[in-house]
Amino acid sequence: QVPLVESGGGFVQAGGSLRLSCAASMRTFSMIDMGWFRQTPGKEREFVAAIARTGRSTGYGDSAKGRFTISRDNAKNTLYLQMNRLKPEDTAVYYCAATYKPPYLRYMEEAEYAYWGQGTQVTVSS
Repeated sequence: QVPLVESGGGFVQAGGSLRLSCAASMRTFSMIDMGWFRQTPGKEREFVAAIARTGRSTGYGDSAKGRFTISRDNAKNTLYLQMNRLKPEDTAVYYCAATYKPPYLRYMEEAEYAYWGQGTQVTVSS
């Protein structure tokens, strides 16, 4: 098991910023690749961003490019998602995910991630 706990969600006006965190309670945090996904009611989970275990490689979904930044602090066992210039369409439950098996080019696919947090709600008002 890889316990993952997201935090940092909340209400924000359009144009504002939020920083999500995902804390992992494990000693092998530096051995997992991680990602952020989001989901709104009635829709499939959408890839937001991913980061390799070293932190040297990142990838973003189209909706996140230029506005969101994924990062991690392996010393603190924590994953982050800095979200700027938020839009109402960013409203969703945001999930962090982890995998020991490197997803390589499949990092955007939720099936590649074995472990998931419970999610944190982000609501952006217009």
